[in-house]
Amino acid sequence: MLKAAKIIFYALWSASVLALIIFYFVRPDLVTVEALSDFISSYENEMLLIYIVLTLVRGLFLIPSTPFVLAGVVLFPDNLIFVVVISMIGIMLTSAALYYFSDILGFSKYLEKKHPDGVDKWKKRLNNPRSTLFVIGWSFFPFVPTDLICYVAGIVKMPFKYMFLGVFIGEIILVTFYAYFGSGMMG
Repeated sequence: MLKAAKIIFYALWSASVLALIIFYFVRPDLVTVEALSDFISSYENEMLLIYIVLTLVRGLFLIPSTPFVLAGVVLFPDNLIFVVVISMIGIMLTSAALYYFSDILGFSKYLEKKHPDGVDKWKKRLNNPRSTLFVIGWSFFPFVPTDLICYVAGIVKMPFKYMFLGVFIGEIILVTFYAYFGSGMMG
């Protein structure tokens, strides 16, 4: 029963991610800050709720948070703290989910069997006293997906609190920068 549930979950999740990737390549104009802002703005009365929901669920599809932070800046220019808080809640929920799902979905056993040297290398890197600093740097660097380090941390059983703290510190700096720098660029 559990194996069938995993297969169904993999299939649905893979189909969703594949559909989003195809959609992005077919209509990249709809996945911009302006397009997201226009979409959310078209539901003016429900704008706040839609923004919160989209920000919280975007991570389940491995969509980067940056366009959502910048869309929030456009939609709520007078409430940047709100944009930062909602963005951070979404990022941290996604981080925790990826950390725990990596093992639940069985990827760790697969990778340990297929790539034991790579898994050992990451275990050493993420299970030492400076691992939080590594995660902070990874999370702060805007050209690498934070979701990936959360996933790997879950696979190699990095202590959750160190991964969570590292992601929080790296992302709060980056999201705050995006919110206030983005606001300055638009204002």
